[in-house]
Amino acid sequence: MQTLHTPRASKILDKTVLKGVEEMSTVRKHSWHALNEEQIIHSLRTSVDGLTQEEANKRLDIFGLNEIKETKKLSRVTLFARQLKEPLIMILLAATTISALIGEIVDAIIIIAIILITAFVGFIQEYKSERSIEALKKMTSPRCRVIRDNAEIITEVRELVPGDIIIISAGDIVPADGYIIEAFNLEVNESPLTGESFPVSKYPTESPKETPIAERKNILYTLTTVTSGRGKAIVFATGIDTELGKIASAVQSIDVQKTPFELKISHIAKLLSLIMLIVASLVSILTFTRGYGIFDTFVWGISLAVAAVPEALPAVITASLAISTSRMAKQNAIVKHLPAVETLGSTTIICSDKTGTLTTGQMTVRMIYLYDKFANVTGAGYTLDGNLDASHINATHLDLMAKGSVLCNDANVWMDNGDVRVSGDPTEIAMLIFAYKLGFTKAKMDLELPRTQELSFSSERKMMSTIHKLDCNKFEVFTKGASEVVIGRCDKILVEGNPLVFSDANKDRIIAAHDEMAKRGLRVLALAYKQVSESVLSNENVECNLLFLGLIGMMDPPRTEVIGSIAQCKSAGINVVMITGDHMLTAVAVAREIGIIDDTTKCEEMALSGKELELMDVRSLSEKADYIKIYSRVSPEHKLKIVKALKNKGHVIAMTGDGINDAPALKAADIGIAMGITGSQVAKESASIILADDNFATIVSAIKEGRRIFDNVKKYLVYLLSVNLSEIIILAFSGIVGWPLVLLAKHILYINLATDGSPAIALGLEPHEPNIMKRKPRNPKESVFFGMNRWLIPIPIILAVTSLLLFVYVLQVNGWGSTFAVEKGRTMIFAVIVFFELFFALSCRSFTHSLHKLGFFSNKILLYSLLGESFAILFIMNYPPVQTLFDFVPLQLDDWIIVSILATFGFLYSEIIKLIKRTKA
Repeated sequence: MQTLHTPRASKILDKTVLKGVEEMSTVRKHSWHALNEEQIIHSLRTSVDGLTQEEANKRLDIFGLNEIKETKKLSRVTLFARQLKEPLIMILLAATTISALIGEIVDAIIIIAIILITAFVGFIQEYKSERSIEALKKMTSPRCRVIRDNAEIITEVRELVPGDIIIISAGDIVPADGYIIEAFNLEVNESPLTGESFPVSKYPTESPKETPIAERKNILYTLTTVTSGRGKAIVFATGIDTELGKIASAVQSIDVQKTPFELKISHIAKLLSLIMLIVASLVSILTFTRGYGIFDTFVWGISLAVAAVPEALPAVITASLAISTSRMAKQNAIVKHLPAVETLGSTTIICSDKTGTLTTGQMTVRMIYLYDKFANVTGAGYTLDGNLDASHINATHLDLMAKGSVLCNDANVWMDNGDVRVSGDPTEIAMLIFAYKLGFTKAKMDLELPRTQELSFSSERKMMSTIHKLDCNKFEVFTKGASEVVIGRCDKILVEGNPLVFSDANKDRIIAAHDEMAKRGLRVLALAYKQVSESVLSNENVECNLLFLGLIGMMDPPRTEVIGSIAQCKSAGINVVMITGDHMLTAVAVAREIGIIDDTTKCEEMALSGKELELMDVRSLSEKADYIKIYSRVSPEHKLKIVKALKNKGHVIAMTGDGINDAPALKAADIGIAMGITGSQVAKESASIILADDNFATIVSAIKEGRRIFDNVKKYLVYLLSVNLSEIIILAFSGIVGWPLVLLAKHILYINLATDGSPAIALGLEPHEPNIMKRKPRNPKESVFFGMNRWLIPIPIILAVTSLLLFVYVLQVNGWGSTFAVEKGRTMIFAVIVFFELFFALSCRSFTHSLHKLGFFSNKILLYSLLGESFAILFIMNYPPVQTLFDFVPLQLDDWIIVSILATFGFLYSEIIKLIKRTKA
């Protein structure tokens, strides 16, 4: 068991304390919710009068401070140094050193700048991502009320110990896990821990041992918030032993693995390193045996090695990811970990919270029932848009329903510069919004019918009543509550505006209507009413003999844009799975409405509850994971189990979350996505991406960006490696057959600078292709070169063969052994290679669509870079001082015509292949 280190714990414990450790060690092993109060008190060796201060100090020695222990952090220097250990960075460091040694200082400066930028970005992302535990510590309330020595005192939360009696009331943050021994109308918001969207009633009771966390009515959990009432509880867990502490431990224990994209780039770097060393060594040996000097051979071999390395690869990747993060930020997706953007593109499953992500997070009345008549209410969330299809409803009856919704209500809704503002319980806010849509406002109704009395809601009564003055001696009573309770208080029913005797047949029909609404995932409340005289107000039967008005059904409705996003995910081959703390009926209803499952789907085939998950291990869950669409009433451990099961099946998982309980799953998933509005700080720190608008549709936009990035990396690599491989072929062949050096070191380095520079980066910024979301997710194990064999092999061969034949032609025409012939051959090959690549870059914009389909001017950055490089090459080859520096000779018009024709071969080949590919499709 991991213990917490405290100032006291650092002392040598005396024998009394050591004995206490042995006696109290069983405290951490209980299922506290399954015990009664007497068993709790006995197990914790405490009393309702609280611990003595002396005993509390002893226990603090045993259990440690009530806080989360942090693991040792890496220093900033260590984090930065770790970025430099990436294989590609190591190659570039070697290339920098070599470039500097052979006098190519500019090249060395460019490469080192690339290294520093890449390392700095990686350092910033990693530094931010390791702050989850620190965020947890900052969230805890610093002081709390506790009973010690039979007196109420205020103490530091960090000094609470098992056995303490804590006192809580509305607005308090629960300071430790505790067993409730006293409660008065106590309700707690547990959504950060369980995902439950409603406040939960809490009271002393016993729960079965297998009861999931979300249903333990007798337990308070750390960092949940008391929304109403007051109570007392016995602390049974502090620090790392609380549910919060278990989550913190889980977050710390999860190893953050590299994304598939990072692994692919690392593999490419290692592969290029191997090719570079082998080819450079072999060709250098061959050229040395041909009679070249040791220094010339060394410089030329090193130049060839550098030519094989795509120096701009980190820059292109960083630029692509940075531009994408900027685009995504404008669409409300904030990226913390850059490679996460690309990983989204290979996502196969999105595990999404329901409340606030798939839904608005705002309770809304969706349906009402007035004896034998249902009516749908339109609109979603806290807006006044929407109406009621009430043409078949009696107006008097409907008005009473609206009045009851407003008057028997403690919430408030008001307008502020055209915006709707709300305060109060979500259920009551929904009822007010419903009444507002019918023209009944709280301000107006409170003036017409002022409240004189209130019979408050409690978990025992399950109803609430308010009394309002009608005139000098008449009052109106409005009651709302659980259907079965309110029905039991009624002896009449309003039908078409007329009060009738409430028969058993009437009650059966209403219960059936209630069940039907509940099956649709609605939370159902009943409304009742009666008029009384002043003399009856003090009578305990004021809530009896009521007139039943009807049922009102509400839910947290789906976001309107989510339905289209779910459909888009399906067409893109991405499965959407709902994981929620809500009840199964609610989850199924929302899933059907937004299209996760269809109307013909049986719940038992595609849904699992928390209780069922509890009985399954990761292996057995993996066997079913591909078919499950809904998980309800889940705990933190369940979410982590689901992630592991899906990973075992080879899925790339995007997991959304907002609560503290989501942190381990967010960190374990391939992509952790936290909610920006409702999300806890812990969830945000554990995630790779934060949704500023908490909207599921934003995830789909981010996936499109991820797919675009991977497409563009493939384009860049094919474009770049085509010239690198062709250089290797040209130089290796000429060395083997004993020709003069076809290209000098400075030629090779400049070709790399020209092709690795702005054109390659511009390709990395290519807009997404048409129908990008119609493709299935790629296999995460798929090579980045998958499907590129039609370009990656033929293009370098075409360029190499064309260049070598041109070199032979120039030598034969101008005298095989003459210096002029060799220099002219090098000049023309240099021009062909550079312009070949610039033309080919246009075709690399897509390996499926023609330029006409893409739009010739849709990537203006690429066009500007190609024009810029073209002018630079023409300047170098025609301005005498620079021409001499590069050992070039002037070319005639017929030479330029030959160069121009040969330079288009790669572009023409690529466009023909794409045409054939489209024709066969």
